[in-house]
Amino acid sequence: MFFNRNKKNEDNNSYLIKIGALLIHAARIDEKYSFEEEEIIKKTLLDLGANQDELETIVKKAKQIDENANQILDFTKEVKNLEEKDKIKIIRSLWRIIFSNKDADIYEMNLMRRLSGLLYIDSKTMGDIKEQIKKENL
Repeated sequence: MFFNRNKKNEDNNSYLIKIGALLIHAARIDEKYSFEEEEIIKKTLLDLGANQDELETIVKKAKQIDENANQILDFTKEVKNLEEKDKIKIIRSLWRIIFSNKDADIYEMNLMRRLSGLLYIDSKTMGDIKEQIKKENL
């Protein structure tokens, strides 16, 4: 039984690491990775089920994956199969990261357009979330 719990935890951490890598990728795309962005990433991972004791390890591994990744498809495979409510949490966090510095550049906007298609999020939903988060950060 103990082995199964560890296996489940490893599987959960694996998916959280990939989600973390996606969030970190969004935070780093403008080359202005901030403490505020990292806090958004950590809060999102906790909301998605990360264990507080393992959070730093998850973030560290996610950073390593992002540094070594060639494309975002590796990160999105895990996310697109999630329940809609969890996808929305991630999209909201991505927009929070992007607008945490009060501005969205062309690379960040391009990333979100690509993610909309890859994660099967319709453009109206994506736009509504974007506008809501933008208003919160102005």
